[in-house]
Amino acid sequence: MNESLFMIVSILAFLSAALVVVGIEKSKWIRFGQKPLACPTIIAVAVSLLIIGLSEAGEIRLAGMNDADTVQPPNVLSEAVYLVSNVARQCEPGIKPGRTGVSDDEKTSAGIRYMVKTPVNYNASIAHPLLMVYAPARTDRYKSEGFVHLTQEATAAGFVVAYADHRRMTPKSIEELAAIPGLIEQKWCIDKKQIFLTGHSDGGTTAMAIAFLNGTKHIPAAIAPSAMGIRGEDLKAYQCPDPLPVMLLHSSQDSLFPGYGKEAIQWWAACNGCDATPPVKDADGCVTYRGCKNSASTRYCEGTGSHTTWPGSNKAIIEFFRSAQGVP
Repeated sequence: MNESLFMIVSILAFLSAALVVVGIEKSKWIRFGQKPLACPTIIAVAVSLLIIGLSEAGEIRLAGMNDADTVQPPNVLSEAVYLVSNVARQCEPGIKPGRTGVSDDEKTSAGIRYMVKTPVNYNASIAHPLLMVYAPARTDRYKSEGFVHLTQEATAAGFVVAYADHRRMTPKSIEELAAIPGLIEQKWCIDKKQIFLTGHSDGGTTAMAIAFLNGTKHIPAAIAPSAMGIRGEDLKAYQCPDPLPVMLLHSSQDSLFPGYGKEAIQWWAACNGCDATPPVKDADGCVTYRGCKNSASTRYCEGTGSHTTWPGSNKAIIEFFRSAQGVP
């Protein structure tokens, strides 16, 4: 739990305890207008404050980590295996100042903080694919990384990976979050044509919105949003982007955004010009649409966890983005 959240929860807990004491001992002190509140009413308010504080802490914890995180190893950096195709795309030596390893306090002009992690053997003259991870609601970059655990596998696959703090969903904030890959490219050697987006809940919504909004849809080479909050009805208001590899992850038990994934993948399949025939079920339980234009892979993977559960399909996500790169 971060410091500000801890303070809020502590204040709510203190107020709750104080109200219980006053409600029992000095209920006449508390009035609504000119009328003193009854002791049961005061205690009910106190309990409500306590529940709000505990639920707020619990939601952030679920959005940022799970019980296993306390025993799992940290997100370590891996050594990348550079392929011939990577080496062919280069940056001039000395023009990209971004350092090897972890840069955890980068900031946009709008004040959004993000961190960048490179392979252990990062080569500043080789253009890397970028995996951009957007955070769930009320979650910062650190909790987001601890939630998805993508760093090790992504850097081993040759990606530079970045995590951004959450911002409340507005068109302006989505534009500001969409600008982060361009800022990273200014400091690290990134292939502009290999920007990949993922994220969970609000992070998934951000990743998907960037892919179809007019001012940002040119940015991603592929997306893999999870538990995003965009309905099929919402998508009807937007024009299709050019065919784009899309892998949607959603849970059948998602009570916050029920059925949104199934609705959204239908829109993407139509936008990508996929065949009208039923999609093919893969060995991993996902379904893949056939005959999509420009070979834009269009997949839907449905889990059984709650809304606050990351699907854990990290290997499949990395393989999906590698296939979008043309890497077998």
